[in-house]
Amino acid sequence: MFVRSVLSSYSKLLAGVSLALMAASLAGCNDTVAEKADPPRPVLVATAHYDAETPERSFVGTVRPRIESDLGFRVAGKVAKRLVEVGQTVEVGQPLATLDEVDLKLQAEQALAEQTAATGVLAQAAAAEQRAKDLKAKGWTTDAQMDSSRAAADEARARLNRAERALELSKNSLSYATLVADARGVVTATLIEPGQVVAAGQASIRVARFAEKEAVVAIPETLVGRAKSGVASVALWSEPDKKYAAKLREIAPAADPATRTYLAKFSLPEADDKVALGMTATLTLSDAATERVARLPLSALFNEGGKPSFYVVDDNGGVTLKPVTVKSYESNDVVITGGVDEGAKIVALGVQKLDPGQRVRVVSSLSF
Repeated sequence: MFVRSVLSSYSKLLAGVSLALMAASLAGCNDTVAEKADPPRPVLVATAHYDAETPERSFVGTVRPRIESDLGFRVAGKVAKRLVEVGQTVEVGQPLATLDEVDLKLQAEQALAEQTAATGVLAQAAAAEQRAKDLKAKGWTTDAQMDSSRAAADEARARLNRAERALELSKNSLSYATLVADARGVVTATLIEPGQVVAAGQASIRVARFAEKEAVVAIPETLVGRAKSGVASVALWSEPDKKYAAKLREIAPAADPATRTYLAKFSLPEADDKVALGMTATLTLSDAATERVARLPLSALFNEGGKPSFYVVDDNGGVTLKPVTVKSYESNDVVITGGVDEGAKIVALGVQKLDPGQRVRVVSSLSF
């Protein structure tokens, strides 16, 4: 009876142990299922973008001609015609305006008459000189008469030479009555009207040459050094996607007293017909020798006694810990020079709770 009771108790104990083992096994299976069912961890990411360490600076300027001349008549007179208008393109040698030629023609005729008279006087003096030479050879004249004839002939030659120069000058003055363009360009201003009396050299027609264009901007004193040594490019507001190489040609030696900026002129050797005078342009200055760096949030940096690293998210949602080269630390960012590729997605928050190979899900914002 006692043996039967012991066997019964032992059987019940084995049954309890079996049930406990089965429950533990089922609980372990449920935990595994639960682990497999956990969703990927949501993370915020920042994109790595390498750019110049010294940021580019942009300034608004205008396109101007390098040479803009005020053309004027080389002689005084009354304006007869103005042949061009503002905005008109002119070619080399094209007439721009003319003067009344009446007085200039009279001066040319007078010079021609003086030349004719001087020619006749020279012929008479030369004949007298030759006769004196012949008489001197025969001993029929004195040295004084010979010297007088020679002096008269020399004076006649000089007068003829002066008359010829005066005729040339009068012809030149007559040609100066027509104002012509000395280079291809565009008329930017007309300062005379028909009937107006102008002095020699007075500004009459303003022409901007097409030979070379430049961008004129105001540079603050803190960036004068970069303007001299940096790389410059110009983009038009009308065509912002196209950039033209620019080169500093001139910078003012003194700052403007009102704005405290320096007027700088950048030549545009590659400017085409699309770069019109007066257009608004954006001049961009960059430092050619600067290092390319990427700025990322300081919270993305993972460093637990080893080398500074970032968690990089791949296309499949996995994270990989990659060491980076840190150049400097800022208040909110860390500046790196390498270690991650351009465009890589870097986990920006909660990197201490991640493990390499863990599955994550990129979200645009986190809500709690």
